[in-house]
Amino acid sequence: MDPNGMNHYLEAANRAFQWHREYKTKMKECRFDTIATHGIYSMQEALDFNQGSIIEPAYLSSSQTYRDSDEMEAALGYQIPTWCYSRIANPTMYYLEGVLALLDGYGSDVETSCIATASGMAAIQSAVDPFLVTDPKNPHAPMNFVATAQVYGGTYQQFSMRKDLERSVEWRKVVHSTDLSEWESLIDENTRFLYGEMPSNPGLAFFDLARVAELAHKYGIPLIIDSTVATPALLRPIEHGADIVVQSVTKSLATSGFGISGAIISRKNLVSKINNPEMKADFATYLKLLPNRDNGPNISPLNAVLAINDIRTIRMRMDQMSRSTMKVAEYLSSHKHVEKVEYLGLKDHPLHELASKYMYLVDAEYDKQYGKPVNRYGHLMSFLVKGDAKQTRDVFDAFTRIWRATDLGRIKSVATIPAISTHSQQGPEGRRLAGIPSNLIRLCVGVEHPDDIINDIDQAIGVLDGKKVKVTAPEYSAGGASSARLRNIY
Repeated sequence: MDPNGMNHYLEAANRAFQWHREYKTKMKECRFDTIATHGIYSMQEALDFNQGSIIEPAYLSSSQTYRDSDEMEAALGYQIPTWCYSRIANPTMYYLEGVLALLDGYGSDVETSCIATASGMAAIQSAVDPFLVTDPKNPHAPMNFVATAQVYGGTYQQFSMRKDLERSVEWRKVVHSTDLSEWESLIDENTRFLYGEMPSNPGLAFFDLARVAELAHKYGIPLIIDSTVATPALLRPIEHGADIVVQSVTKSLATSGFGISGAIISRKNLVSKINNPEMKADFATYLKLLPNRDNGPNISPLNAVLAINDIRTIRMRMDQMSRSTMKVAEYLSSHKHVEKVEYLGLKDHPLHELASKYMYLVDAEYDKQYGKPVNRYGHLMSFLVKGDAKQTRDVFDAFTRIWRATDLGRIKSVATIPAISTHSQQGPEGRRLAGIPSNLIRLCVGVEHPDDIINDIDQAIGVLDGKKVKVTAPEYSAGGASSARLRNIY
């Protein structure tokens, strides 16, 4: 045992902490694409610890060993950095969290931190639950939170069932999110946070982020924003005053679709009426070391490394997908069988001007291709078929190039009918509040050539003119023995 006991490890940890802090500071000076490519993984780490590996390694280990009891005691007391157990922390998770913290904090002077979770839904739960605790000064006061009605179906279910119904924490719904007075009318002394999804899935609701952040801080509560659809390549809510950002990393950030992952990115020293100084000082790190240590919703190392690899190209992908989606939206907006197109990039969209205030392709002004700020509106759009639910399903079933799936942000174009899939559980009234009719098709445009996507849409909508379209066969595979095996399974 070292004669200095734990001091030896504490001093070493302090030197390492200082080095990493300085390295992160240097990385913050780099452009967005450089940060996305390199993150916080350094050449020195590669040479010292990872056999010179250029790419961040996947540490597929549940725990680490320690040199002696002094190091173990210091580590388990959180006095030195540790990968004690992958339910809490792991080097690969650390690399993912580091790059996401830098990307969502990019362009601002705000210091950010991140915790990666097993899914976007785990991220939402982790982000809101620390604020939904009993106030010792008023233990019987009814808690509430204010959130937009236009949210992803899973979020709607978590808020309405898991919070409101099961825990009696009231969800006060903002129906018209552009109306600041509606937000304010729902806030009282027992409101714990404001929450919004922008752009929302699938209706593309949008609101004035900076003004809602000011409103939250006026009442001493945090603003939480789900920015999954935009990603930090197009929108960074913390820059505009948000306290916490939720990402379903599964979607656009990790576009390959190989794994499930989520993340919470928070500003240091956030606003809250909860008397928990440690939580307010560094929310994401607090979550990692305490609540999520106990509840166990954090990401696996393998899913973390899969996400890291996809994130490297996020700006380029969001640019291409946005441009392609604009072309598809313009085509659909003049189609005789389309009642309405929801896409923030269309100039006649009622929220176009507001979205244009916030949604920009990051670093376009430094890009030789553009040389100036450029608005981009993302890959998600929706369109309403002129017809009933049956005709909408007929069009949907006729897609041959666009994949029928509940996912979004994929490298391949995917579509769904939210009323029968992602938002089915919230019922007719919930869908009415969220603006999700039965004839709405949500489309997320991938990186295919937009002309091919338009051609597939065109032939699918052709069923409304009586054209016969060869739809996917109802077999479970292309045929033969594999079909028989799948039929036996089902």
